[in-house]
Amino acid sequence: MNIGIIGTGNMGRIIVEALLEGKAISPSSMMVTNRTIAKALALKDEYGDLQVGANAVDVAAFSDLIYICVKPLDVFKVIDEIKPFLTQEKCLVSITSPINTNQIEAKAPCSVARVIPSITNRALAGVSLITYGGNCSQQWKTSIEKLMKTVSVPVLIEERITRVASDIVSCGPAFFSYLLQRFISAAVSETDIDEKTATILASEMTVGLGELLKQGHYTLPSLQEKVCVKGGITGEGIKVLEKELGNVFNHLFQATHEKFREDLEKVDMQLSNL
Repeated sequence: MNIGIIGTGNMGRIIVEALLEGKAISPSSMMVTNRTIAKALALKDEYGDLQVGANAVDVAAFSDLIYICVKPLDVFKVIDEIKPFLTQEKCLVSITSPINTNQIEAKAPCSVARVIPSITNRALAGVSLITYGGNCSQQWKTSIEKLMKTVSVPVLIEERITRVASDIVSCGPAFFSYLLQRFISAAVSETDIDEKTATILASEMTVGLGELLKQGHYTLPSLQEKVCVKGGITGEGIKVLEKELGNVFNHLFQATHEKFREDLEKVDMQLSNL
């Protein structure tokens, strides 16, 4: 199977690196391209046998499975450009949440899926979110899940939870890295610890926390109970979090969903003008 990646920005590059380093596919069986071709050539410098197409058409002609990793308002332009090469036996994958599989199926005559990756996939970890088009063949469903299992835990989701699932899986690493950075900055500001030491401690704590959860030693509530000794220091810290966090995460999801609605409106307007 040949795989094509159209768009090697942040997420496109992560997909390329994860699939190759996870040995899901050999570099010679992958072709990439990007509007700024230097970004694609930089990947070839890293993975010598990786093929670089001059444009999206080259990639579509070469590939059986095609990932479109461009901005939402550029997706339909790319599909129109490569449509002659989207034969029935091929599969087209979009990674953008504001465009659903029904909208892509209306434009593409092949199997269609949406795969929303996470930056954690770069470490061959975390979740990838999958939604299949109604006409996606079982063969491609099996192939996509097998492929994504090499770099993540694939989770099938319904259309109605796309945004919140993406908030948790794709945006979550940025949200929690921000919180962790604030945690570190406060430690430096309020005590004698230096930033380098605090960063090492906090980073390793986070990795260890992830392992505890992954290995099933604790659930989130049981972990808090285990660490919080009655009348102890951790409990005092939890009281501050309970008091001061308030509805911050409710407001976070409200903000992301409002932006999502704006993106959906832009996509719908673009479709109506095509």
